[in-house]
Amino acid sequence: MSEIPIVLIVDDEVRSQEALRRVLADEFEVLTASSAAEAEALLDVEMVDVVLCDQKMPGCTGVEFLKEVRHRWPDSVRMIISGYTDSEDIIAGLNEAGIYQYITKPWDPDELIRSIKGAVDAYRLQRENQNASVEIRVATESLQQQVSAKRNVLKSRFGFDRIIHAADSPMADAIRTAEKIAGYDISVLITGESGTGKELLARALHYNSPRADKPFVVENCAALPDQLLESELFGAKKGAFTGAYEDRIGLFEQADGGTMFLDEIGETSPAFQVKLLRVLQEGEIRPLGARLTRKVNVRVISATNRNLELEVASDRFRRDLYYRLAAFRLHLPPLRERPTDVPLLAEVLLEETGKAFGKTILGFSDEVLARLATHDWPGNVRELQNEIQRMVALAEHPTIGADLLSSALSHTAGEPVLRPPVAARSSGNTLRERVEVLEEEIIREALTRHSWNISRVADELGLSRVGLRAKLQRYGLERMN
Repeated sequence: MSEIPIVLIVDDEVRSQEALRRVLADEFEVLTASSAAEAEALLDVEMVDVVLCDQKMPGCTGVEFLKEVRHRWPDSVRMIISGYTDSEDIIAGLNEAGIYQYITKPWDPDELIRSIKGAVDAYRLQRENQNASVEIRVATESLQQQVSAKRNVLKSRFGFDRIIHAADSPMADAIRTAEKIAGYDISVLITGESGTGKELLARALHYNSPRADKPFVVENCAALPDQLLESELFGAKKGAFTGAYEDRIGLFEQADGGTMFLDEIGETSPAFQVKLLRVLQEGEIRPLGARLTRKVNVRVISATNRNLELEVASDRFRRDLYYRLAAFRLHLPPLRERPTDVPLLAEVLLEETGKAFGKTILGFSDEVLARLATHDWPGNVRELQNEIQRMVALAEHPTIGADLLSSALSHTAGEPVLRPPVAARSSGNTLRERVEVLEEEIIREALTRHSWNISRVADELGLSRVGLRAKLQRYGLERMN
């Protein structure tokens, strides 16, 4: 298309053609034709923006000719100019020939120029819209390919085989079970201490399910107060609460068709639990401040480091919500119960950290491996990762030596460390047994944090020294040399 718009005048009267040419020549490139046949010949070779046709012509009317133009050259904007104002002609022109404008004689030069400029703008917008549609279509296909490629990477990155564990590890049972249920649209509750890999297992469940091509959305329920958490998950209308400056699409809606991972679900309040239960029961959300609900199709995987059964028994967590979330329950054991996993995890984390830090580290000394294997790891895999990152950052040699260990792992022979917990207690079924397990863990953590300073531990826990020593004896929390 030329920079100067092209207008084709179709009129059997030469004087009318010339009059129109004189008015339009300063603004447009003007072509003329005395018949429909001449006009069609020009349209075959020129990119005409506007066809301005007289209604009364020998052989056919302007409307009849423009109907043909609409069929063969649909991009050109079609206009009728006529001294007749028959309403039937006007209606036929609008309906059958797609006439942009019907101009009556005598015409005003300025009005005519304005009308044709408007027609040119319409033509160019139409072409731009077509080009944009093609670009959007190409861009959409490209984005779909990119998204598909990224999801394939995620599927391989978060496969069950990427969860590092030894063949005899307690993790093996949890992973085998997860593989069996991944393909079923069932809610899963993952329990375990912080840092045991609950989110990693949740991602593996998602990327090995029929929902793998849809979003995996994560929310930490402990990070926000109720109102903000509700807004984050369910969405909110502008002005629904102080700070809601615009409409917000909730994470449940963003996860539609995919998986919603609710981490730290045990930290939610009873009031919020009621709202979440309704979403799970009805399969629909209502954004804050909205009048209508919206349907969502989401698989929910939740996680907690709390014992939700105890929370339910203590009326701190709704029983009906618990059973909605825990249609299937998976428990991830802490790292201290998985000593054979530690060397494997350490080697992988060392390789990843070396690459990230731009350092060539060949491995650990035997002494470091022994310390890693015997440490209690209260922070689980996250603590192990922090320890290795610290050592790699400080390393000046290709082999990590014991001098780089943090104080938590660099105790000398004869320095007291806590006896590992009695695993058998974790399998107790009575409420009293479970409370004892929890009490033991609290005391163990306090002892570690205060380096066995009995006075400080007793003060923190609100116990007398005598009372604390009685509990140490009861739980077998003795010093080991």
